[in-house]
Amino acid sequence: MKLHIKNGRLIDPANGIDAQQDVYVAAGKIVGIGQAPADFTPNKTIDASGLAVIPGLVDLSARLREPGYEYKATLESEMQAAIQGGVTSLVCPPDTDPVLDEPGLVEMLKHRAKSLNQAHVYPLGALTAGLKGKALTEMAELTDAGCIGFSQADEPILDTTVLMSALQYAKTFNYTVWLRPQDPHLGRHGIAHSGPAASRLGLSGVPVMSETIALYTIFELMRATGARVHLCRMSSAAGLELVRAAKSEGLPVTCDVGAHHIHLCDLDIGFFDSNARMNPPLRSQRDREAIRAALADGTIDVVCSDHTPVDDDEKLLPFGEASPGATGLELLLSLSLKWAQENDGGDGKETLSKAVAKITHRAAKVAGLKAGNLSVGSSADICIFDPQAMWKVEGRALASQGKHTPFLGYELPGVVKATVVSGHLAFER
Repeated sequence: MKLHIKNGRLIDPANGIDAQQDVYVAAGKIVGIGQAPADFTPNKTIDASGLAVIPGLVDLSARLREPGYEYKATLESEMQAAIQGGVTSLVCPPDTDPVLDEPGLVEMLKHRAKSLNQAHVYPLGALTAGLKGKALTEMAELTDAGCIGFSQADEPILDTTVLMSALQYAKTFNYTVWLRPQDPHLGRHGIAHSGPAASRLGLSGVPVMSETIALYTIFELMRATGARVHLCRMSSAAGLELVRAAKSEGLPVTCDVGAHHIHLCDLDIGFFDSNARMNPPLRSQRDREAIRAALADGTIDVVCSDHTPVDDDEKLLPFGEASPGATGLELLLSLSLKWAQENDGGDGKETLSKAVAKITHRAAKVAGLKAGNLSVGSSADICIFDPQAMWKVEGRALASQGKHTPFLGYELPGVVKATVVSGHLAFER
């Protein structure tokens, strides 16, 4: 299919472009920017007047719930949610059932995703067998099967020597280890941020030091091994200060934040709203402001959706019994735009470009993917959206099988008009 996207505002932070330029697509690739190639006759023309044209979003944490949790969500429903949200590349954690610790399981997931011909799926392999934190997986075989890195998801490694061995092995073969900094003991049974709000509601707390103590351990092991680590879902001001120091020291570390944590804090639990039950928990207003500042100064590399669809049976429960998590694929673009608008000190161009970078080429760079840019010759993964249009977050408006989010009822900016994946029009509103 030959596609001509005309009159749109092209925002491509990877190439430093923010200007009105046409995009030309053929054979699944971008074949021209601004200037049509010779003898180019499009099969379809999309008029993007008044719209923004950006690289397809790259989401570093999307639980697709297959295999094993199809009652919560299916690959079909979540891939549809992805393209409706402008997401063309997804990284999925290994905490499926069975766990992604065998090459056959990874190949099966990749095959299922490819057969749907929608977004690209990039699995993370389990760092340890069964995510039990004891024996390392066959990382080389999992990489051959299609894994782009290794993670424990939310499962802890109790034995630090196992984590040390994992980082040594990863360094030898130049793999990235994705870790969520959380002490396995502190706050293990906590369900909300340790602070006045949790005390007032009588909820057990997760202290900030559960994040910082884990970070001290990770950084010491990085110094010893030289391994590359990506920190998943940072949540606290104190933790971000440690990341800032580690980066200035030259450690090969990157980090992301869940889109929910940019806008919400522990007070948004309100009167036990289980939609606001998150892992890590929503922290204090001070932590939220530190997250927003760290996004602006580059300490936080990437914004992810932390997409975790949960069904009614596990969410419509008292706060302490409800499963943590929220749907996020369709909100990632809008929540990033909302941050850009609220941090806009000038004409909005620089902040918008910075927000787009956090969900496109910076995310692709962290994951080691050839995505997140609109360079000539690259795969034609494109998101076209109206940055001025607002939409109301309602369960019936979401394609995801998970209808639970703390943003239900909110008006958010940014409506996706079309999503192109590998040159084919996967979604058009």
